[in-house]
Amino acid sequence: MNRPLLTSASPAYLRVVRASAWYDLAVTAGFATPWTYTLVHGALSSLGDSLGWGLLPALDPWQTLYANLMGSVVIVWAALRILRPLPLHGLLDGIARVLFSSWMAYALAHGAPRILWPFLVVEAAWGIVQLALWRPDGQAGLTGHRSEPESPSGARGVGGTAPVASRAPAS
Repeated sequence: MNRPLLTSASPAYLRVVRASAWYDLAVTAGFATPWTYTLVHGALSSLGDSLGWGLLPALDPWQTLYANLMGSVVIVWAALRILRPLPLHGLLDGIARVLFSSWMAYALAHGAPRILWPFLVVEAAWGIVQLALWRPDGQAGLTGHRSEPESPSGARGVGGTAPVASRAPAS
């Protein structure tokens, strides 16, 4: 049974899914632990102050907890997309980026430091790219051709492998 939402996409689209995951890993890895988040918080706050974009609020245990939860979930999600990029992952990541972008815009509208703007722009751009290139027929991508090979009979299996004929056990 061919499941296009899970297995079919152009190699170019899967590179987009994987590249967005590498971006997420690079940007959010520092949020995953209390120690690294303290460093990231200080660096972002200093950068925002030097650019006149505002300081981040002082660190507190709740902020650190939520930053760590977000960082942990995002790096696991990024690892999945790096190791096993699928069209469905691109679709879901695009939807998640719409949500993240919405909450970033909400925060900015309610007084969050302007240091959040570059993150919002990149987040929205990745979401737009992944959603614009995704196709419901599983032909997601820049070139519209399938990335999985056909077997000699023309049948496709999950993950690009040809279906294996079942064998009766020897008696």
